[in-house]
Amino acid sequence: MTTIEQPFAGATAPERTADDRTEPARRRLVFWIVRYLPAELVGTAAMVIAGMLATMWTDAPALVALAALVGEIIGFYFVLAVTIYLEQSQVAATRRGAIGRTAVLLVAEFGAAELLDTLLVRPAALLLGVWFIPDPVWGMLVGKIAADIVFYAIAAGSFTLTAKTGLRDGSRKRTGAPETAPGVAP
Repeated sequence: MTTIEQPFAGATAPERTADDRTEPARRRLVFWIVRYLPAELVGTAAMVIAGMLATMWTDAPALVALAALVGEIIGFYFVLAVTIYLEQSQVAATRRGAIGRTAVLLVAEFGAAELLDTLLVRPAALLLGVWFIPDPVWGMLVGKIAADIVFYAIAAGSFTLTAKTGLRDGSRKRTGAPETAPGVAP
């Protein structure tokens, strides 16, 4: 017969150190870096290439900023579409299902952030960057960083929402009945 050791009465849990409290924060930071850094690198390279190509035809800051914006969107979302597809191919039953889930998650995670970012924040930040900083590359990079802060504040919240609702991992299954809040009759 085995016995299970019980802590003696009055025992306290080990005291948490500062390292114990920062571990989850480090883990979250590593997750976000691994998730978004490849897309950021490709998006940034595409932004600089598109912006510099635009400077070959125009000196207009607005056109350079627009070319940079389009380049960054294409590079960024190409990498994220592949990343999310690879995640969803583990959850979806078919390739078509994984593609559909990828499209839904791209819109759910980035839709609100992208609308605000593309229509207002990023064009203004890129325009101001290339307008106020004489070197267009540095102007684009400064504008990009300013816009990214706003973008990721919104996108991170959306990612968390898709994870908590089960949309991301496939745990949210559709049934014929409408969903209701717990304790509320349909």
